[in-house]
Amino acid sequence: MRDAAPTTIYLKDYTPFGFTVDDVHLTFDLSPNATRVTSRITFSPNPDAADHTFFLHGEELKLIRASIDGQPVLPNVTDKGLTCDVPNAPFVWEAEVEVDPAGNTALEGLYMSNGMYCTQCEAEGFRKITYYPDRPDVMSTFTVRINGTEKVMLSNGNPTDQGDGFAEWHDPWPKPAYLFALVAGDLINHPDRFTTKSGKDVELNIWVRPGDEGKCAFGMEALKKSMTWDEDVYGREYDLDVFNIVAVDDFNMGAMENKGLNIFNSSCVLASPETSTDDNFERIEAIIAHEYFHNWTGNRITCRDWFQLCLKEGLTVFRDAQFTADMRSEPVKRIRDVIDLRGRQFPEDNGPLSHPVRPESFVEINNFYTATVYEKGAELIGMLKTLVGDEAYAKALDLYFDRHDGDAATIEDWLQVFADATGRDLSQFKRWYSQAGTPRVAVSEDYSEGTYTLTLKQSTPATPGQDTKQPQVIPVAVGLLGPNGDEVAETRILELTEAEQTFTFDGLAAKPTPSILRGFSAPVILEHDTSSAQRAFLLSHDTDPFNRWDAGRSLARETLLTMITDGAAPSGAYLDGVQAVLRDDTLDPAYRALMLGLPGQSELAAALHDGGTTPDPQAIWSATETLRQAQAQHMQDLLPRLHGEAQVSAPYLPDADQSGRRALGSATLSLITRLDGGALAAAEYAKADNMTLQLSALGCLIRAGKGEAELQAFYDQWKDDRLVIDKWFGLQVSLADPEHTATVAQTLTQHADFNWKNPNRFRAVFGALAMNHAGFHHASGTAYELLAEWLIQLDPVNPQTTARMCSAFQTWRRYDEGRQTLIGAQLDRIAATPQLSRDVTEMITRIRGA
Repeated sequence: MRDAAPTTIYLKDYTPFGFTVDDVHLTFDLSPNATRVTSRITFSPNPDAADHTFFLHGEELKLIRASIDGQPVLPNVTDKGLTCDVPNAPFVWEAEVEVDPAGNTALEGLYMSNGMYCTQCEAEGFRKITYYPDRPDVMSTFTVRINGTEKVMLSNGNPTDQGDGFAEWHDPWPKPAYLFALVAGDLINHPDRFTTKSGKDVELNIWVRPGDEGKCAFGMEALKKSMTWDEDVYGREYDLDVFNIVAVDDFNMGAMENKGLNIFNSSCVLASPETSTDDNFERIEAIIAHEYFHNWTGNRITCRDWFQLCLKEGLTVFRDAQFTADMRSEPVKRIRDVIDLRGRQFPEDNGPLSHPVRPESFVEINNFYTATVYEKGAELIGMLKTLVGDEAYAKALDLYFDRHDGDAATIEDWLQVFADATGRDLSQFKRWYSQAGTPRVAVSEDYSEGTYTLTLKQSTPATPGQDTKQPQVIPVAVGLLGPNGDEVAETRILELTEAEQTFTFDGLAAKPTPSILRGFSAPVILEHDTSSAQRAFLLSHDTDPFNRWDAGRSLARETLLTMITDGAAPSGAYLDGVQAVLRDDTLDPAYRALMLGLPGQSELAAALHDGGTTPDPQAIWSATETLRQAQAQHMQDLLPRLHGEAQVSAPYLPDADQSGRRALGSATLSLITRLDGGALAAAEYAKADNMTLQLSALGCLIRAGKGEAELQAFYDQWKDDRLVIDKWFGLQVSLADPEHTATVAQTLTQHADFNWKNPNRFRAVFGALAMNHAGFHHASGTAYELLAEWLIQLDPVNPQTTARMCSAFQTWRRYDEGRQTLIGAQLDRIAATPQLSRDVTEMITRIRGA
């Protein structure tokens, strides 16, 4: 357990480490409870450093011996690391430590998962392996020897030797310790090869536990597509002789980009049509691409310190989004990303956990692997590309790779590259990295004698620690539509740089309807007083796919809000508009499926709160159910045709075409179930030959209050497949009615297959509980109490997963006094827990202080 004493780290206090590391040699003598790690490291005084104190991080290590240049030394050891007197000249440090992988339930450092040795070192896990300057700006080459009886023993870089009971690896590319990886166990590989554009032959492997080898083919194809795409689009070739991926069941994250040895949560790489949904396949493809793209944007160029985390993560998220858009549907990808941004990052930006894309301080860096760093960080890259243009963006990226290859870089380095490549002053754009919160852009318009005037005002509400905000550079993509629906002004990028600016469009025959923020050109909240008729017009005519979808989403939001606050009936304009889009057979089925979606209940709660109304989760749930029923009844003549046309008769493929058709089929089946009580869903469950259709039909039956037999049959069929059973757990909680959500979750925690120490299984139940808005916020407070109880239990075992789950409480100040009292009591209960980890202490302190 880490010391929970809060120590705040500040960006302004950064200083270089006092020594450089010339090379690292590590020897591992594996043993489940007593692994010996011997390090031999060559240090030299760093001429750029002012402080030459020799401090090495180290936690939960048993020091056996230490020496400098072969002479034994007795360093001063604490629970944070060690200090020692060292020569003012190059020297060789040697140390031998003992660690307990089997007892390491926090899943950081060296630990065991189902008998397999595994590591997770980002952000600060390497200090649990050996004493070392565990910071990203200390980079070195690594040579590793692994001694053990395991069938397969892997580390970073290229293999250099192996024999009976040992394997040796060398990584020629300097890297920080957070990119170190080791895996050893009884593994089977799914092999392949890739030839780079320059003719380099690369060995590829996906390593899995016996029994999982049949679920690797899709992941391997995704890897090869990623390698080709990165060569074609960014000019980046792979730089080692081998690329290994390992699937691990117990993993706190989705995956990790360790140089040449990517470690993946099993759920993010293993796939088959029978056990994985279309969404699983797309997610796997994206995550494999993301971790591979890190080879250049994260590994070859890393971040100087953890405050610069967005430098590698935001850029790589943007790159994987580009990849998915190219592999599948660009409009659908963009819409899904914005749904995720609004659902996860906007609440974070506007709540107690708000922080800049580049934070100024932190207590526990693991708590800053957030939607703000990743998703908003990616939006900043997209805005920069929009502002400078595609050609200049490509030129700047080439300069970035040339100038900073092998560096631990900063946001200043990144922006300087663009300034040098384009001649553009980006000092104001830099505010996006330092100011927290979601900007609001208010719109007013005027038309007179052929001239249309658009006035934009920007403001950003105060956030914790930041009361005053300066104007930012906001690219606002705008097009204009004439009265007949024709586009009379093509998309133009308006650069909003002042608190208020006016833009004009001349030569117009009539007042146009503006299409503002096309493609969601900036992560802002648009405040534009438009009528239902205007939104319906955009829904029917807008040539921008995102804004056309968003017009429908806005109509749905307005409809639901008036139903909640005024008891209004569902809007006929909204229902007619969506039906018209669904009838357009020229549109991508996946796009039409998204048109049937409704705003999330948490999103509606935020809208009510922002509008000065205290949200009632039960009323929000009831209105949403009523509107879904109205959709079904309004489109009852159209639904059977759409559903029939969405069926796929060809052999299963997880490609964009088939996935889109199944998405539309699932969306229409959900509505049909509201009309036929589940008859069609039961028939489709019985004949389903892939997980997408099977899970869709099962979900429809559960929503209809039926499906008990199918739910048991599903469990009986898949009880030996851990990833499918995660779905079984999550589905029941996510679809439970509000009155019984906490009871369903509580019952599932008593199931024999509920392994609460496994992050995937824990998230399957409690992630679903937190996402079931009305169920989690049931007035009884039972769900609050249940989650707090399990967070207290999990924290001593796995602080990282516990801390991330605490975010379920971050929006608590939106709700009525009764719910706030109930949540506040649970936050206090968690905070009062003895020996609470610093991960959770920081999260609860920030949330409670809202």
